[in-house]
Amino acid sequence: MYTQYNNTVAVAMSGGVDSSTVAAMLKAEGYDLIGLTLQLWNQRRLAGKEGIPEQVQGRCCSLDDVYDARRVAETLGLPYYVVNEEARFERDVVKPFVAEYLAGRTPIPCSLCNNHLKFDQLLLTARQIGADRVATGHYARNRWDQTRQRWVLSRPADRSKDQTYFLFGLTQEQLSRTLFPLGDHTKPQVRALAAAHGLALAQKPDSQEICFIPGGDYKRFLDAYLEEQDREMPPSAGALVTAAGDEIGEHTGIHNFTVGQRKGLGLSGKNPLYVLAIDPATHKVVVGGEQELLRSRFTVARLNWISEPHAVAGMRVEAKIRHRHEPAPASLYPAGDEEVKVVFDEPQRAVTPGQSAVFYREDEVVGGGWIV
Repeated sequence: MYTQYNNTVAVAMSGGVDSSTVAAMLKAEGYDLIGLTLQLWNQRRLAGKEGIPEQVQGRCCSLDDVYDARRVAETLGLPYYVVNEEARFERDVVKPFVAEYLAGRTPIPCSLCNNHLKFDQLLLTARQIGADRVATGHYARNRWDQTRQRWVLSRPADRSKDQTYFLFGLTQEQLSRTLFPLGDHTKPQVRALAAAHGLALAQKPDSQEICFIPGGDYKRFLDAYLEEQDREMPPSAGALVTAAGDEIGEHTGIHNFTVGQRKGLGLSGKNPLYVLAIDPATHKVVVGGEQELLRSRFTVARLNWISEPHAVAGMRVEAKIRHRHEPAPASLYPAGDEEVKVVFDEPQRAVTPGQSAVFYREDEVVGGGWIV
């Protein structure tokens, strides 16, 4: 699927230093550019509900970010458009996020956003306005492998900024039409490039918060969102139990917990306790010692394969089970068309349903899916 494309590229402009630098780099290289910003969430929508503040610093996709993106486009002389995708974002990211937490799982909205909007919808919009490809400020690398006849996604030069964990859902078609100009650069180099191109936001801090979760407080967001929707929090109070099934306490709802959590259990004892598992059917939250968090085997569903077309029994990979987890050696075993069993060489801490498991071979992303 290696194709010659036209010289017009749509740049996904978030208003941050990374995407702005991408625009400046490609402009200098002679591409015909169009700046696009996806408007995904009204930052003031839930303000005042359940104590949600009017403004929170550090969230991506804010109105200030749109202003900054427009200013960069004007500086570079690019046509620039804001595309309102709030309805689709709510349908494909926010509502699944809420449903997952209410079901006792821990979702990753950034992966959903990448899969459904930042590449799928962005590419569609780009094609409609005459651009064959899009460029983003993600720290990742992609290339066409002639031998395998596949597009390959790889980790970037700056491992501290590696975003491939959130990109495992990209299809071969999407990879073929995406440019990652920052893949060979470190963050300090990117800031230096921004300054060299005369961009006023060269030292702008990185966004840290999920765009629709003020201050990172997802529990407050759930309460406010359900209130807005005229929905009550589903009853899910239940028992805190040990792995042996002994009841040692009570809780007010499974949405308050995630696997590996230590704080907020309402329990005291000689040794610290952690959430080991959440049973949405019985509303039981299983707790235990840190050693009990270790798991060697788990199942991954809704798979997407990148550097390989599928898994074969015993396929060797390094599996990453959350964004800050160092990939660990493991073997994969197909378990039907849409699932694989993952077996770690050494047990890993807090394998969490709802999170992604992404499989690597050295720097390459083999594929990934969702932990069940």
